[in-house]
Amino acid sequence: MTKNEFDNMVIEQSDSLKLYARNFTSDYEDANDLVQDTILKAVTYFKNFKEGTNLKGWLYTIMKNTFINNYRRIVKTNSFITKDEDISNSNLLMSASSNQGESKFVMEDIHEALSSLSDEYYIPFSLYFEGFKYHEISEHLNIPIGTVKTRIHVARKLMKRSLSAYKVA
Repeated sequence: MTKNEFDNMVIEQSDSLKLYARNFTSDYEDANDLVQDTILKAVTYFKNFKEGTNLKGWLYTIMKNTFINNYRRIVKTNSFITKDEDISNSNLLMSASSNQGESKFVMEDIHEALSSLSDEYYIPFSLYFEGFKYHEISEHLNIPIGTVKTRIHVARKLMKRSLSAYKVA
């Protein structure tokens, strides 16, 4: 098969490609762009097409892969670029270089929040944080397991409230 014959066969499939492209995108212009990209790749990689292969299936595969690659590129680009007027704390933390001073302040705030807990909540919470299971804490403190769960839950809520400045948006 010559290059011109192949090109003509690909062009003949353009209507079917447009219908298939509408499955991927709801926008007419985006569908047309996807068809153009598909035809361009098919013509460019003519040498990879093996005679006897289903041309329509080959073109559909090219289109599907092109759409997926474009989608991934858009998602990746949008995750790196902040389009908001206000930059959130989490984005500031990610964009700024971290240093030991910042970590020191965070740790001081955590220790302050922990020290503000009464022993009633602090002890079960710290044991749980160290890796003890609920039943082990219950046995160690001689209190019911439900009480252990409640105290840990309350301690988490109090810690969360104390450290709300670090909340990731």
